[in-house]
Amino acid sequence: MRDFFKGFRMFGRGLGILLRSPKLLLIGALPAVLTTALLLGGVVALAFRIDDLSTLVTPFADDWDQGLRTAVRVAAGAAVFGVALAIAMIGFTAITLAIGGPFYEHIAEKVEDDLGGVPGAVDLSWWKLLVMGLRDGLLLVLRSLMFTIPLLIAGFVPVVGQTVVPVLLALVTAWFLALELIAVPFYRRGMDLKQRRLVLRKRRALALGLGLPVSLLCLIPFAALVVMPVGFVGGVLVAREALADHLVDQPVRSMRASSPGTLS
Repeated sequence: MRDFFKGFRMFGRGLGILLRSPKLLLIGALPAVLTTALLLGGVVALAFRIDDLSTLVTPFADDWDQGLRTAVRVAAGAAVFGVALAIAMIGFTAITLAIGGPFYEHIAEKVEDDLGGVPGAVDLSWWKLLVMGLRDGLLLVLRSLMFTIPLLIAGFVPVVGQTVVPVLLALVTAWFLALELIAVPFYRRGMDLKQRRLVLRKRRALALGLGLPVSLLCLIPFAALVVMPVGFVGGVLVAREALADHLVDQPVRSMRASSPGTLS
């Protein structure tokens, strides 16, 4: 739990950094404005069609008693909408990162320079950031479906579907969102998505401490305009923490691997 609260505090530190530099906050908000406009239309359209979708995914309930049928379809509608929001949240970050790659690289560079810089940082063009952001974002969305689809099915289970499933869905969303939020510091170090996952897996609670408040606050209408830039700054702090831990751990493993075995 200590790592979780540390990640949460890093989100708070990200807010403090941006409040001291309103210009960076404005720069970070611009890509979120464009992405919000794109996805908001999709979410509104889904909300208007949720009754039809819940009926479509529960054909087995057509001949059930009306009360039970209604309860199942309300649960199905809630599950479909919840999974759609989770995918939209992960996709939101991927699209925002792709659109605002240069913006977030500038923010990451300013924040990291204040924290000591990145020796040998890789200079990436806007097009390269766009391609990398879209590619990694698509991979993360597809990977997230491996978890969200089973959770959608589990959402039909009475009680569990309305209690345990939303919690698990929130954690899954937070994890994949954190992987997106720390992307830019890893790109600047020439590290790809696979390396990002391996490094962050060792500090999963730290990642969840960042991703969970961002994902929950983004459910508030238009809050993402401020929350996303703060999340990306928090992602810089989490990335530096996780990478420092990873670099310390690597020499230790190398020493163990090279040390002679002992006779038993």
